[in-house]
Amino acid sequence: MAAVFLVTLYEYSPLFYIALVSVCFLVTSAVVLGWFGLGVPVILRNSEETESSTRVLKKRMRQVKNPFGLEIPRPAAASLTKGVTLTPDCLEDCVLTCYWGCSVQKLHEALQKHVYCFRIKTPQALEDALYNEYLYRQQYFIKKNDKEEKYCQLPEDAQVVDFGPVPRSRYPLVALLTLADEEDREIYDIIAMVAVIHIPDESYRLSCRILYQYLLLAQGQYHDLKQLFMSASSPAPSSGRASPGKSSTDRTLLEKAGLAGDEPELQEENSKDCVVCQNGPVNWVLLPCRHTCLCDGCVRYFQQCPMCRQFVQESFPLCSKKEQDEDESTR
Repeated sequence: MAAVFLVTLYEYSPLFYIALVSVCFLVTSAVVLGWFGLGVPVILRNSEETESSTRVLKKRMRQVKNPFGLEIPRPAAASLTKGVTLTPDCLEDCVLTCYWGCSVQKLHEALQKHVYCFRIKTPQALEDALYNEYLYRQQYFIKKNDKEEKYCQLPEDAQVVDFGPVPRSRYPLVALLTLADEEDREIYDIIAMVAVIHIPDESYRLSCRILYQYLLLAQGQYHDLKQLFMSASSPAPSSGRASPGKSSTDRTLLEKAGLAGDEPELQEENSKDCVVCQNGPVNWVLLPCRHTCLCDGCVRYFQQCPMCRQFVQESFPLCSKKEQDEDESTR
């Protein structure tokens, strides 16, 4: 009976029959795509469907207090022959130990030993793991909350003007910060910090900078401390700031030397607000690109970073909703 009805409709209205076949084809295609786990293209979805189908994983935050801080106050004045000035900023009494010409291989072996063999809580523990594979050592005692500058320099009798061509076997300078009191090591999860510092020499005259920072935990892990790429208000470029040409040259030289980090080449606009709605405060960090550019309201709508278009695998908030409310009430 149904077939006779469809044939009758076809005789009087072929367009109706064609439309019916098209609808059946679309329904069948949707069923097949759903069966094989293929979704509808994002461009065909509305905002509600995009929000509900987002699969960006939210990382669980673990708040850890870092007792160590290290800065280079005047990087332009640092060199292998003139030395470098470091400014530690620690929450407890600490020991700053600087290793000039530290072996690259031995340092990373020492980090692995911290995980599998023994904990690097003191400078002596690191030196045992390095097997004395460094050229010169300097050590300073840092008082709690003392920001006094510490001057580090290779002695003249070392007669070292550079560390040779790439690939280099030694880091110019490795700074180790450890807690001075044994009781403090039982309080903090982070018991040491290792900073790898590039110092300009005859081969590479790039400005002094911290290349890597490793936080060593008492439980036997270590984490590579990475910077977040966040838009921030800043003044107009001054005459002392490096030109774009010089910055690109420095970047190329760093890549050739194997010292370049994974910094994005984008120059974000100067703003602390969400780059999408320009209203809410920035709070979410997108991984793996590490752009911090979305607020709590906009993050749910994006599977790609709005800054670099890289797909977001994970994300985490800088602070919870409760902390934001407390901060706003304080202001």
